[in-house]
Amino acid sequence: MVLVIGTGGAGLRAAIELAEAGVDVLAVGKRAKEDAHTALAAGGINAALATMDAEDTWQQHAADTLKESYLLADPRTVEIVTRGAAQGIGDLERYGMAFAREEDGRISQRFFGAHKFRRTAFAGDYTGLEIQRTLIRRAGQLDIPVLDGVYITRLLVHDGAVFGAYGFDLAKGTRYLIHADAVILAAGGHTRIWRRTSSRRDENTGDSFRLAVEAGARLRDPELVQFHPSGIIEPEHAAGTLVSEAARGEGGILRNALGERFMSRYDPDRMELSTRDRVALASYTEIQEGRGTPHGGVWLDVSHLPRQTIMTRLPRVYQTLMDLQMLDITREPIEIAPTAHYSMGGVWVRPEDHSTDVRGLYAIGEASSGLHGANRLGGNSLIELLVFGRLTGQAAAAYSQSLTAQPRSASAIAQAREEVDQLLAADGPENVRALQRAVRDIMTAYAGVVRREEGLRAGLAELTVIEKRMEDVGVHPDIAGYQDLAHAFDLKSATLAARATLEAALERRETRGCHNRSDYPDLDPALQVNLVWSPTTGITRESIPAVPAEIASLMEEVSTEGKLAE
Repeated sequence: MVLVIGTGGAGLRAAIELAEAGVDVLAVGKRAKEDAHTALAAGGINAALATMDAEDTWQQHAADTLKESYLLADPRTVEIVTRGAAQGIGDLERYGMAFAREEDGRISQRFFGAHKFRRTAFAGDYTGLEIQRTLIRRAGQLDIPVLDGVYITRLLVHDGAVFGAYGFDLAKGTRYLIHADAVILAAGGHTRIWRRTSSRRDENTGDSFRLAVEAGARLRDPELVQFHPSGIIEPEHAAGTLVSEAARGEGGILRNALGERFMSRYDPDRMELSTRDRVALASYTEIQEGRGTPHGGVWLDVSHLPRQTIMTRLPRVYQTLMDLQMLDITREPIEIAPTAHYSMGGVWVRPEDHSTDVRGLYAIGEASSGLHGANRLGGNSLIELLVFGRLTGQAAAAYSQSLTAQPRSASAIAQAREEVDQLLAADGPENVRALQRAVRDIMTAYAGVVRREEGLRAGLAELTVIEKRMEDVGVHPDIAGYQDLAHAFDLKSATLAARATLEAALERRETRGCHNRSDYPDLDPALQVNLVWSPTTGITRESIPAVPAEIASLMEEVSTEGKLAE
C-alpha cells in the first residue's frame, strides 16, 4: 500500500496513477479535498500543444522556463515536465475536463508572461478549480479512499526507509497509525509563515518541509519564495488575498500615497505590465521609503476603466473586494501590498522520479523543488502536478511491488505517539497562535521582498527565542475539535521552515530573481548553485547540470509587447 499525504492536484494525480496500476492507495489531507490549494489557481496550465502557434515546441517551453528561473532550475527536471506536458493535458481530457476551445475544437491557448508562444490552456479563470474537480471525480470512479480532516504529525522511518505515518483526526482526535510501503508527500509549501500570503489560514505552513526533514530528507533553495505584487491588506484575516494580475493587464494603474504613478521609476517601458518580481520590488521600495498608504501599501486603481470592462473581465476581483471590504472598485482604488505566494524551493528530490534521501519517500508539487529556480513561470505549477503525479505514482508503485518484506520500528511508533501525548498534556502559558504570529512577523520584517545581512541575523536570533518559548505552550482541544493540537504542529513546521529560509537567504549573498539582497545587489555567477539545507549539515552548495545545447540556443529575450509579464 502507498500513502499519499495531501489531496490537492499533485496528491490526487499520484493516487490515480497508483490505483490505475492496481496498487492499493490511501490519500489523506488536513482540509477538505474540494477546498485544496490547487482550487485557487486561476490563470491556466502550460503545455507546448501548438494549437495556436504551430512553431511552439517542448524545447522552447524548456528554454523559457530555464531562462525565467535565473538558471537555478534543474535542466533535467525542466525537460521531464516540458516533454511530458502534452500527456498531462491528455490525461485531464481522458478524465473529462472541459478546456476552453476554439470554434474548430482545438484547445484554446493564451499568452502568459515570459512565454514565447501561446501555450497556456485554461478553463475560464477557474482552471485550478476545474482540475481539482476533475481529479476528484476520477478518484471517485476508481474508488480511491480519500480521508479529509486527517493531520499527519510524523513519518515513520526505520533504517533509512519509510514504513508509514502517524496522525490524528482533526474533529475527534482519533489516532491514526498507517503502515505503508511508500509515502508520497504532497502537502504544499511554506508561504503561510509570512504575515501577508495568498494561502488561506492553516495551509502551507511548511508541513511537508518538517515531515521530510524529521524523516531524514533535506530541503533545497527554501529562500526562493515568489512574492505576488498585489495582495489586499484589510481585513486582517484575509490579508494577502490576491487581486488578480489581470487588473494590471486590463489597464490598472499603480500609485503611491502622493498620487504618483511610480512604475515609471522602475520600468518605464513596461510600467504596470512589468514582471511579478519587478512590480513587487517597486511597491516594496515605495512603502519602505515612506510613500506608502495609511495601512502600509500602494494603490491599484481600475476605476478609470469602463464599468462594463471591470464587470466582464475582472468579475472575481470586483466580487472579492465587495465581499471583504464593501469596496466598489469601479469607483475606488484598492490598497495592496506584496504577498508571499509560492514556494519555489522545497524538499530535495531526484529529477527522474522525485525520490528523496529516505527510501520509499517521494515529494511532489509545491512540497518539492527543481523546476522553478528563482522565478516561477506562470502556468508551470499546474502542469508540474500532473507530470510528476504520474511519474512519481509509477515510481512508488514499482518500489512497493519490489519489497519482499518491510521492517518496522516499535520505537519509531512509540516516539510518534509520545510526541502527540506530550503536546496534549502541555499546559504552559505560551499561546500557540501568538507564537505563530511572532514567526510571521519575523519573516515579514527580515525575509520579505528585500533582505540584508543584519536583518537575517536578527531574524535568526528572534526565532531562537520563539523556539525556546515553544517549550511552554498550552494545548487545549475542546468540543469543537482538535484544531489547537494541529496549530501546535503547524508551529513546529513554521519554525523549521523559517530557520531553513533565513539561513539559506543569509548564504545566498546575491540578488537573483525573487531573492533581493540590498547589501549584495548584483547577481553572482559563483552562486548559480542550489543551496541544500538540513538541521544537521546546515547549508551545502549543489552544482546544477549544464543546459543542453538545443535548449540553450533557444533561451532568448521574450517580447512582452501587449501582454502582462509573469
